[in-house]
Amino acid sequence: MKIPPVKGTRDFYPPDMARRNWIIDGWKRVSVRNGFEEYDGPIFEYLKMFQIKSGDEIVEQLFSLTDRGGRELALRPEITPTLARMVNQQISSLPRPIKWFSVPRLFRAERPQKGRLREFFQWNVDIIGVDDVLADAEVIFCALDYLQEVGLTPADIVVKISSREMLAALLLTIGVAESELEDLYAVLDKRSRLPGDTFEQMLVEKVPDENKRKKIFELMAVESIEQINDLLDLTDAAKESVDELKHLFELLGVMGVADFCVFDISTVRGLAYYTGIVYEIYDKAGELRAIGGGGRYDNLLKQFGGPAIPATGFGIGDSVLAILLNEKGLLQKQLPSRKLNYFVACVDKVYREAAVKLTMKLRSAGFAANFSYKAAKLSKQLKQASDQNAGRCVIIGDEFRENKLAVKDMATGEQQLVDYDKFFAELK
Repeated sequence: MKIPPVKGTRDFYPPDMARRNWIIDGWKRVSVRNGFEEYDGPIFEYLKMFQIKSGDEIVEQLFSLTDRGGRELALRPEITPTLARMVNQQISSLPRPIKWFSVPRLFRAERPQKGRLREFFQWNVDIIGVDDVLADAEVIFCALDYLQEVGLTPADIVVKISSREMLAALLLTIGVAESELEDLYAVLDKRSRLPGDTFEQMLVEKVPDENKRKKIFELMAVESIEQINDLLDLTDAAKESVDELKHLFELLGVMGVADFCVFDISTVRGLAYYTGIVYEIYDKAGELRAIGGGGRYDNLLKQFGGPAIPATGFGIGDSVLAILLNEKGLLQKQLPSRKLNYFVACVDKVYREAAVKLTMKLRSAGFAANFSYKAAKLSKQLKQASDQNAGRCVIIGDEFRENKLAVKDMATGEQQLVDYDKFFAELK
């Protein structure tokens, strides 16, 4: 009986693994050049950590289990709570700012669909200990630094930016009670993904008052930060958060990435712990799910029993990103091909052990090298060398008795006889 992979998971055959490694290697390279250090945590945590801190949506997407000791655990659906826990454990000894990144394997028990799987990899970048919008701008730049490196332009992607803090102040001005904000965020977060009448019905359930609802619709129709001043009389708190958002866009301009960024007041983010600036990255055509997103979460470390420390960060998943890069023709052409430095062939099976020994010597010297398992004709071995994209083929024949090797350049077809010892002495 053939057993298929679990729905929503992926098998990574060598070509798929090459794509995965190329994406993740890029994430790591860009993180390091932006001044971030790598960390990781356990693949499962106590269930209560996600139940209490991540909001209802994430809790519904958990793979949970009870271990032999009766402890309720969950495979991690995200890594930010783990980050908060880890930082709190060593908060007094960690130098600030804390600039960390991670590439965890995550799990969510949801309905698989295009760009959304039950198991995936995610690039997380966070800055902890900086109470300045400059940190928010820096992590947004870091995301765009990578996305530009892989060939995406403002014609391909857009970063939609808003502020939870600003939206809260504006909704309070309209008359929404503070206790109603979280439930309302959950509805507003779904606005772009729902038909208009469905969204309106959900809003009616959360906001029965028609006048308040009308003002919310007007607020959601705002297309620029400046239009907010024309719509409402702003409180001091609202003015402060509006000014912060304006300053963020100024900084993104200084960093050279403003062309990728737009203000979108309906960007809310589904997770409960966001407190300030929030953003999501989409393909410009709007045909895919969000490539990634993030924001400020100043209260999370305190909620985990630590001190009140400001924090901001983002996550980008590998699934939607790979789909977009493939659709744009940017993925396959940038993948490094499998390449051997040397393939070692022999003209007769009597030289087979010599071929194996020479191959191992090349590998020990740091070169990628292979040989044929079968005593095939030289022509077939040369075809293997070509199929494996070898740069050179070392051929062991009768000249080997005189300590000589034939070395064939697979690109030019040129072949020369070289002294065995000289060959290894001149290896680079």
